[in-house]
Amino acid sequence: MFVEQLHFLKKHYNFVKMEDVIDAFHSNHVDELPAHPVLLTFDDAYQDHFQTVFPILMQEHVQGCFYAPIKALTLHEVLDVNKIHFILASTNEAKFPALLNEIKILLEKNQEKWNLQSYDDYYAKLAEANRFDNKDIIFVKRLLQVALPEKLRKEMTSELFQRIIGIDENAFSRELYMSEAQIRCMVQCGMHVGSHGYDHYWLNSLSREKQESEICKSMDFLKSVGVNMNYWTMCYPYGAYNDDTLQILKAYNCKMGLTTKVALADLTQKDMIYCMPRLDTNDIPKDANAEINKWYV
Repeated sequence: MFVEQLHFLKKHYNFVKMEDVIDAFHSNHVDELPAHPVLLTFDDAYQDHFQTVFPILMQEHVQGCFYAPIKALTLHEVLDVNKIHFILASTNEAKFPALLNEIKILLEKNQEKWNLQSYDDYYAKLAEANRFDNKDIIFVKRLLQVALPEKLRKEMTSELFQRIIGIDENAFSRELYMSEAQIRCMVQCGMHVGSHGYDHYWLNSLSREKQESEICKSMDFLKSVGVNMNYWTMCYPYGAYNDDTLQILKAYNCKMGLTTKVALADLTQKDMIYCMPRLDTNDIPKDANAEINKWYV
């Protein structure tokens, strides 16, 4: 389906490189980009990006832009967001009430120590379906990703991961994410690699100092794998950022910031470059012969 998507895009759009977009924007020559340009981005540096996506892009002579959460690659830890993904993927509909009950028990166990709200209060506040997930799944994601205190989130997520998945985290991480050597190989072959933070935090939940630390540590990694820092870019974990984030990025000469907002990018807007929206891969036809869409109109 990915190959079909690439062929669909090749028929109706023009692939561009990250460097072309940055040069066009910062030189005020956006009109020099080819008609109907499209740029491909891939978040989280999963192993299948190297094993499957990278060879296909090389064969098709297309650049991909890959965003790596550094701690997962260098310390071989599984990101909390991925622990949650695998917890959910291992819990079918029949088992979901049991998962919710386990979470309820963990909340009640920690309620006094952490001054928590009740399970029902959290559920009423967080359980709201979106276009991809039902309200129960959204509740689990939001509770364990952002609603609880960070240390408790990590403890609960790790406990559920070990109980439900039961695989050594270091070994699991090495199978899930790319290695530094693989990242370096992709850079040498013309792929764009950018920052996705160090610890994959919601940046807008951090102090300015902590945000700067997250960003600087990720920049150090990019330099170590050979990234041309004249074109370094940032993809906000979870799409979360604030004014502090933007000020830090500008101070360190970041050239682009990518969000999770679903829309087309309009490079004629002055501040668009630090809040670039993207289309999800599920928004793209999976058939090379699909009817042409009208996004570019």
